[in-house]
Amino acid sequence: MDGKDQSCFGLSYVLVTPARNEEAHIERTIRSVLAQSILPHRWIIVSDGSTDRTDEIVRSYLSANSWVKFIRMPEHRDRNFAAKVSCFNAGYELSNREQYDIIGNLDADVSFGPTYFEFLLEKFAAMPELGVGGTPFVEDGVQYDYRFVNIEHVSGACQMFRRQCFEDIGGYRPIKGGGIDWVAVTTARMRGWKTRTFTEQTYEHHRKIGTGKSNVLLSKFRFGKQDYFLGGHPVWEIFRCFYQMKSKPYVLGGLMLYMGYLWAWITRVERPISAELVQFRRKEQMQRLVVVAKKLASFGM
Repeated sequence: MDGKDQSCFGLSYVLVTPARNEEAHIERTIRSVLAQSILPHRWIIVSDGSTDRTDEIVRSYLSANSWVKFIRMPEHRDRNFAAKVSCFNAGYELSNREQYDIIGNLDADVSFGPTYFEFLLEKFAAMPELGVGGTPFVEDGVQYDYRFVNIEHVSGACQMFRRQCFEDIGGYRPIKGGGIDWVAVTTARMRGWKTRTFTEQTYEHHRKIGTGKSNVLLSKFRFGKQDYFLGGHPVWEIFRCFYQMKSKPYVLGGLMLYMGYLWAWITRVERPISAELVQFRRKEQMQRLVVVAKKLASFGM
């Protein structure tokens, strides 16, 4: 094993990276991982039938880094979230031959500093109840305002799971319409684990979240549909849409989000999650609305 001895925290970690046509970004991700002060015990990169230079770029790093493994999945035309889960599961199956404590789902279009995973390992070591951990992401120099955004959610671009937690929730669910990261993190809380975004560090996300298949407005509409089929409370959705109106594309983004939710409600889009998880989510949302209202009052808004 190359890199810093992982025994300083008593924890080891593995990473799985599903990648589809990421030639523009994946080399930055590779270089970021190779530069880590604590290297993963194993890193499995799974090409989801890439048709660009993704595979070539990954293969160029394999001979010098024996702990990095590469899997290629069959080519297909669709880009969907269920396919991403299939890729992750292929890497997860291979990783289960290893001894490790933490498993990470790492996107192929991110980059971060050399102590990124050391920082997260320290958090897991200090919090035995922590099931899922991560940090905020930055896009074009902008990140979420965690005075109002739920600090218990962990972005799917880099999610680190304690192994027992990942097994407790049954891994990722292959939901074609998206929300796999939200379902995993929320299910972990429902099962009694702590989940947390730690704001002391960040990573760069080089492709705008949710735009892999469409433009920004269509992505907002899709997120609105997703909010419905993942059980979002209608009152929460109204406030969420107003909040989104203050970000680009101004006003229209929030309107498209609400239209997506409304369309899914009218057409009764099937919900791929349990009634128990819907109830748990809505309870959390109403609790958060109370907290946000108190914060706004304290800021004189």
